[in-house]
Amino acid sequence: MKIFHNLSELPDFKNTVLTIGSFDGVHTGHQSILKRVKALAEAVKLPSVVITFHPHPRLVVEGVAAPIKLLTLTDEKTILLEQQGMDYVVVAPFTKAFSEQSPEDYIEQFLVKYFKPKYIVIGYDHHFGAKRAGNIDFLKMNQTKFGYEVQEIEKQVIDDIAVSSTQVRKSLERGDVGTAAKLSGHYYSFTGTVVKGQQIGRGIGFPTANISVSDPHKLVPPHGIYAVFVWHKGIRHKGMMYRGDRPVLKNYHNVTIEVNIFNFDKDIYGETLKVDLVEYLRPDQYFESLEDLVVQLANDETSAKEILQEIENQSFPKVGVVILNYNGKELLDKFLPFVLAAQYANYDVIVADNGSTDGTMDFILEKNLDGLPNYYGHQRIRAIDLKENYGFALGYNKALERLQEEKTYKYFVLLNSDVEVRKEWLLPLIELMESDNTIAAVQPKIRAYQKRKYFEYAGAVGGWIDVLGYPICRGRVFEKVERDRKQYDDVSEIAWASGAAMVIRADLYAKFGGLDADFWAHQEEIDLCWRMRRAGYKIMVEPRSVVFHVGGGTLEYENPKKTYLNFRNNLYLLFKNEPVLKLMWLLPLRLMLDGVVGVRFLFKQQWKQTWAIVQAHGSFYKNIFKLIEKRKAVSAIVEANRIGAPNFGGVYKGSAVFQFYIRGKKKFSELLA
Repeated sequence: MKIFHNLSELPDFKNTVLTIGSFDGVHTGHQSILKRVKALAEAVKLPSVVITFHPHPRLVVEGVAAPIKLLTLTDEKTILLEQQGMDYVVVAPFTKAFSEQSPEDYIEQFLVKYFKPKYIVIGYDHHFGAKRAGNIDFLKMNQTKFGYEVQEIEKQVIDDIAVSSTQVRKSLERGDVGTAAKLSGHYYSFTGTVVKGQQIGRGIGFPTANISVSDPHKLVPPHGIYAVFVWHKGIRHKGMMYRGDRPVLKNYHNVTIEVNIFNFDKDIYGETLKVDLVEYLRPDQYFESLEDLVVQLANDETSAKEILQEIENQSFPKVGVVILNYNGKELLDKFLPFVLAAQYANYDVIVADNGSTDGTMDFILEKNLDGLPNYYGHQRIRAIDLKENYGFALGYNKALERLQEEKTYKYFVLLNSDVEVRKEWLLPLIELMESDNTIAAVQPKIRAYQKRKYFEYAGAVGGWIDVLGYPICRGRVFEKVERDRKQYDDVSEIAWASGAAMVIRADLYAKFGGLDADFWAHQEEIDLCWRMRRAGYKIMVEPRSVVFHVGGGTLEYENPKKTYLNFRNNLYLLFKNEPVLKLMWLLPLRLMLDGVVGVRFLFKQQWKQTWAIVQAHGSFYKNIFKLIEKRKAVSAIVEANRIGAPNFGGVYKGSAVFQFYIRGKKKFSELLA
């Protein structure tokens, strides 16, 4: 979406589908208009345009002392408009002269001159021009003259209440934030800066962030205690908010807005918080002592946590847990019951079968008939029969492509058939994804199934990559796997999430082209994560979630084919994603280093392993022209989906090879020391 604040900077529109209004609050009535605009624009292949105004027209017509309280300031409004999928938002300057133009001039000198509308989608009660003389009937009268068509949106009614900014405002002014949210289609929110307070809350065990709302026209609901969601740097936290004059503190009777963020202990003075008002808990009241206040605050905290948790439970996004299988009937029989027992309210389990010959499809049918109810009463396992073995990468692509056609799932989980999960494994992963829209993928902590106190090779506590392109993990450097002593139990950015257990946004999987089918298997998840990081997205690990991976359940670690795929795919990975200047020195160096590994295998009389490395390099150089074209295509995909500068989280700037084999640093923590 593109935002313009100056009419002189607008593109030269040929035709548009547009709507006009103050859009204060961007409530469900507004959203009906915006949905019509978007659908119509897509149907006729024209840009969708929203015209709104700054400052609010009443502040210009009635003066700055106008008794108006705004639901959304301009920046807040544009964010909500962007969420509705508009192509352009024009924040037109609203001046005294603009307000005094005739309805005829408004249409000809403003709408037609700058936007050349093909369609104008408008609410039934829209007025414009001097003394609000223009209305929807006037617009319709001029359709033929100016060549546009007016589409009217009727009044929206929810629970017998006509939806309008006024009704939302009235609900908030009486503290009914629930009705306001229902009418709005989203929580009422405000944004402010954290300022210094008297720090009394910290002294009684309830530290608060004092928030200053700078615009005097922004509506702030009445005094009392509220259950809230608090957004800090794009991450959502639970909390409770107080607004009032603190009657128990006789020396401090100024009105304050204070937020207690649960399980949060950071210095955020001077930073910005966004607060979503979820539910009004109680009015402000006087207490005889601070001790009585503390007791009540503890009760408020309990109530707020219960309310917010229940809301999160009800709003779980739909998840598709997709298990790609090839002749793994025994593994499915062993591990599927654990997957079906997940304590998550809204998920499906889908087995995508890669042309198995061991009767997997008959097994799935049998289990469906048997039921296998999980924690939330699931009764079926979905199955996708791919008919033949497409390998890990293409197999997942084909399965997820079918699922994406349904437009049902917000997240996909790529889960190996040889993974044992705990009941609570899925919820922390989805909570983390929901807290930050810039997170593209997340993995759990992965421990070894056989040696359960140790991390597992394929992912451990999140994948990293070193300057030479060698994959390592938090908890595993090359073949050295560490014991889990909770040393990596922090939520952290990583370079890649393990394909053994990865949650990924369904839309981003499609936008970034899925897994590279040429990889067949191994390191394809590193490649996909790298593409998303290049576009500015984050890859994360959430160690609260723990799974146990057998490892080598489908292909043993010492298998020469695995060696071939790992060495070949790593070269593919680097060639697709590294800058050209770096490749000029990196590829010759990697040829030399891989040769050293091949010689090492020779000394160990592992002839097939050495030959696998030779074949890997041969395949790479044989396909170099194809890789050049693929590199161009990947760069185009990255640019088309860019949200920010490239993300280098999880990239080790040194050489893991040098640190491990020369300096003897065998643990991941030692590399960073």
